[in-house]
Amino acid sequence: VQLQASGGGLVQAGESLRLSCAASGTSRSGSVMGWYRQAPGKQREFVATITGGGFINYAESVKGRFTISRDRLKKSVYLEMNSLKPVDTAVYYCYMFAAREYWGEGTQVTVSS
Repeated sequence: VQLQASGGGLVQAGESLRLSCAASGTSRSGSVMGWYRQAPGKQREFVATITGGGFINYAESVKGRFTISRDRLKKSVYLEMNSLKPVDTAVYYCYMFAAREYWGEGTQVTVSS
């Protein structure tokens, strides 16, 4: 199983980005898909997850600014990030749970002030 994330980049504070992640090599769509992030010198932290039934959970730091969604047929998950702040700068990792955990390689998001 591979998770391929894309959509990262360099933006200014207040701007938006949309991350995408597609799972391949599996027929499973994953009971949970989501995003985590890791800033330089910090531990990986939870950002948002969405279950197959559509239950969504967000980290407090991104509530109201980020929106997670998924397409089960495409085995994909998306993260719409608005009103980005410099503290959102991190490598964003796609996550999927389908009998076990799977992680993508990450995509860099850099927000300049």
